Amino acid sequence: MSTDYGFRFDNRYARLPDALFARTDPQPVAAPRLLLWNRTLAGELGLDRAALDGDAGAALFGGNALPDGAEPLAQAYAGHQFGNPTMLGDGRAVLLGEQITPDGRRRDIQLKGAGRTPFSRGGDGRAALGPMLREYLISEAMHALGIPTTRSLAVVANGEPVFRDGPEPGAVLTRVAASHLRVGTFQYAAARRDPDLLRTLFEYTLERHYAPLKDADNPALALLEAVMERHIDLVVAWMRVGFIHGVLNTDNVTLSGETIDYGPCAFMDVYHPDTVFSSIDQRGRYAYGNQPVITQWNLARLAETLVPLIDDDPKAAVARAEALLGEFGDRYEQRWRAMMADKLGLLGEEEGDRALVDDLLDWMRRERVDYTNTFRGLIGRALPDGEAFYQDAFLDWHRRWRDRLGRNPESDSQAEARMRAANPALIPRNHQVEAALNAAEHDDDLAPTRALLEALANPYQDRALDDPYTRPPTEEERVLRTFCGT
Repeated sequence: MSTDYGFRFDNRYARLPDALFARTDPQPVAAPRLLLWNRTLAGELGLDRAALDGDAGAALFGGNALPDGAEPLAQAYAGHQFGNPTMLGDGRAVLLGEQITPDGRRRDIQLKGAGRTPFSRGGDGRAALGPMLREYLISEAMHALGIPTTRSLAVVANGEPVFRDGPEPGAVLTRVAASHLRVGTFQYAAARRDPDLLRTLFEYTLERHYAPLKDADNPALALLEAVMERHIDLVVAWMRVGFIHGVLNTDNVTLSGETIDYGPCAFMDVYHPDTVFSSIDQRGRYAYGNQPVITQWNLARLAETLVPLIDDDPKAAVARAEALLGEFGDRYEQRWRAMMADKLGLLGEEEGDRALVDDLLDWMRRERVDYTNTFRGLIGRALPDGEAFYQDAFLDWHRRWRDRLGRNPESDSQAEARMRAANPALIPRNHQVEAALNAAEHDDDLAPTRALLEALANPYQDRALDDPYTRPPTEEERVLRTFCGT
């Protein structure tokens, strides 16, 4: 069955050496049913929104039909998973192709949960409904928060159970990405010890994401720096909103600088740098406060693959890469401090600014107060809501902060505007996400998911004091563990 529906594919990845992928079609499902359809994103991609909003979209995004120009394939990649190297690949995902949007951008369109591939390693290649809805919810929330991310175009129920701990309803997610190139893609190419393969992948990556760097004095070193810059910005953005990726392996680090793979991710309620939600992160490797250090570590793994392209002399190449990566800490610190200054409405830089930030975070950690609501509650020099904020220690900090704001070289309204832009009024609260997913999985009720999506579409908009989406969880509601759902 062949369809058009506005798809305009130009599949350059499919022209790369076969070692980087396996051609494979999505496996048809029993009874595809379109559950979520991102009409806004479909329009940005140039797709026929009306024609795909129904049975035709269910068949296509469920894997039972292919659009014109699709060249389905599963990508090969490797990865350090919790520090251990592993050969991987798309075990349940199929890349349909590279869509050229009306404004000339190139976007991967991928089906996740599309069935077995040559990289499935004994798995069924399917996905459960809950994790696919979770990725849709969180990725679209991240987009609304202004954080680089893959997007979600559709979720299709497949009409078949998948078996994990027990039978669960199955689904297919359609993911849209600037590309699915990962640090792990380069690790895979390097592990094959084929210089031509590595260079071909490198040149494709430059063309796809960093074309101006082709003329740099050292394009490979320039690529490493550009990827580092994007990931510094990305992690600073995660830290700004309290996002914890949860499984920050090298196969989940994109060359484009987008957040990818929303498995056991979560947003922090009570502030603590050691916060971990992921059930598989038992030693806290990917805790909230560790994310910058792990990002630098992951970039070092990318640097290892680029050594032959940086310099013919391996020692010289390593020295140049290490010198660059050695700047990560200072660059991150500078941008983190600028981010925290925006959250607190500070302009310019004074000697005591870092202490002001640190003292607030230390107090928040000790008193176990909500990260998002504390910062949002400070807008307008106000006291956040709650008894803890009337303690002498906080009132003393609040006075110091107001004095510092008084020395800003800008008006109060300008400082307030920067604070509003840096501090969301609401985030995807873990307990609310879980409640929505439970209703969908167990009661076939998507109303809570749709309502949550609608609220998350405007995260910086002021909310009423009694708005349920801004309410932190009670102790009974608190979600302590999140799961990959693979």
